[in-house]
Amino acid sequence: MIQVSVVIPAYNRREKLGKAIESVRAQAGCAFEIIVVDDGSADGTAEMIAGSFPEVRYFYQANQGPAAARNHGIKKARGEWLSFLDSDDEWLKGKLAAQLEFAQNHPEFLIHQTGEIWIRDGRRVNPMKKHQKYGGFIFEKCLALCIVSPSAVMIHKRVFEAAGLFDETFPACEDYDLWLRIASKFPVGLLEKNYVVKYGGHADQRSHEFPAMDRFRIRSLSKLILSGMLNPAQHQAASKTLQEKLLIYTQGAQKRGHYDEAKELAETALAALALPLS
Repeated sequence: MIQVSVVIPAYNRREKLGKAIESVRAQAGCAFEIIVVDDGSADGTAEMIAGSFPEVRYFYQANQGPAAARNHGIKKARGEWLSFLDSDDEWLKGKLAAQLEFAQNHPEFLIHQTGEIWIRDGRRVNPMKKHQKYGGFIFEKCLALCIVSPSAVMIHKRVFEAAGLFDETFPACEDYDLWLRIASKFPVGLLEKNYVVKYGGHADQRSHEFPAMDRFRIRSLSKLILSGMLNPAQHQAASKTLQEKLLIYTQGAQKRGHYDEAKELAETALAALALPLS
């Protein structure tokens, strides 16, 4: 019986993808499947998978972004637990077994993540304090920026039933949006040992494609507040962060001449901020 479904979204990262899959192949001590969702690649990804990794369950879709690719994988998954791996990251040996052991010993956690090693431009760097990972009810910790890593997380299927899937309308920060929804309902477990190697600095990262990422966080916070799913303390904390981010972003957008974008974002945010505490 498959215990874990590993979902890897990929878009034109043939060489990096092969290394990511190899790092999953090296996992032992549990039954898992590997699902690759090819988000419209044109670099021979399909041929590479068929030739080198015949055991991988491969699915192709027209380019729709990482949220849609991950959702596609979630819907195809046969495991009770799901893990994600970005195509430019790798796992160290023992990750899946350690997380399944953690899940068995701590059944109160239906989502948990491990520590990670950061490599930037080929050199190891230390994450800044603002990126520190926490365990427990971490909703307030997740407001400023994303502190849950897709490549480090393992999630039970029941979590998606309660919190929903990735929002496919987000071209970036789709993970921030999901973690906020999840953290508002569930405690997040933490294995502090590093089991993920997270690579950065290369030109095809989403953060390079979409500058001013806070515009997506503002949109996510506004949507979350307007949903009415937050308790009073969460509502208050989210509203405070939204106000701070909106002020900084609109000032920057006006300096760059992005008036229409700033106006549309501000209208939605102000509607959320006007919502009274329930």
